[in-house]
Amino acid sequence: MPDLLRNLLLALLLSAAPFVSASEQTVCPPPPVSPTPNEIQNAMSHAKDRGFLWRISKDGRDSYLYGTIHVARFEWMFPGPRVKQAMMGSEVLALELDMMDPDIRQRMAQSMSTIARAFSHALPPALTARLRKQADASCLPYDSIAAYPGELQLISITLMKARMDGLESAYAIDAVLAGLGHAAKKQVISLETPESQLATLQQDDAHASMRYLETSLEEMESGKDREQLRHIARIWAESDDADLARYPEWCECMDTPEQRKFMHKLLEERNPVLAERIDAQHLSGKRVFAAVGSLHMFGDGGLPTLMSQRGYRVEQIRFPP
Repeated sequence: MPDLLRNLLLALLLSAAPFVSASEQTVCPPPPVSPTPNEIQNAMSHAKDRGFLWRISKDGRDSYLYGTIHVARFEWMFPGPRVKQAMMGSEVLALELDMMDPDIRQRMAQSMSTIARAFSHALPPALTARLRKQADASCLPYDSIAAYPGELQLISITLMKARMDGLESAYAIDAVLAGLGHAAKKQVISLETPESQLATLQQDDAHASMRYLETSLEEMESGKDREQLRHIARIWAESDDADLARYPEWCECMDTPEQRKFMHKLLEERNPVLAERIDAQHLSGKRVFAAVGSLHMFGDGGLPTLMSQRGYRVEQIRFPP
């Protein structure tokens, strides 16, 4: 098998969430199936540009910012012509985390084990019962996540629920970009660390955590979480930047102090670090293709704005319908 196809298949396998058996009351969707080499070649030849792309220019060199999505449909996972051209014309592929890097995978596993050992306080029985019910409804055995803090339990359940809407973490374009980058012998770097990402996903204290869990479970129980994820997926697939720029208006994720603090920690606090590391690679004389979650691209603290403040000429590349 050619290196490209082998790396793409490996990327899919590494990012795939494990499929679990359903409860008696729940009909589970089938797990993602690794595509054949022929299916990959066919999908790549018909790939359409999706997401959001900016060219950032400084010192006579062009680099790129690309907004990704971490769950998607199979037909969305391969870069279209403009995105692929920008990536292949760059010398460095910069991802949030390169999950094809053995060191990153090992540190992620170690960090998860450390978090599980450190999570000493039990959740209130009522919250545990609600989390268990949502896990059962998403075909995720609760015992497989019970050792982790509530925020990580919620994320695990959300990813499994996305499968019911045909959205898979296994089909995220990030993994395919990593496979393409490694196959092309490019320098592939991680802009963040597993330790910092996992720390970001947790609240700072037990009280804030309980408040956040209560609010998030209410959204999950009402079905709002799936509705919002479908909305975001549609926006990304259609490259609807105007709608994504209005995210704070419709996400219902900034209604409480805990939610606003969490979103600030998730986005605004990380963006300056991402910008600094992208800038360092570009200033070293290299052309960089930086692919991170699309929400990092919008707002006054988004990466295009931060790179402009660092002296880059920033131009959004819009895709044809």
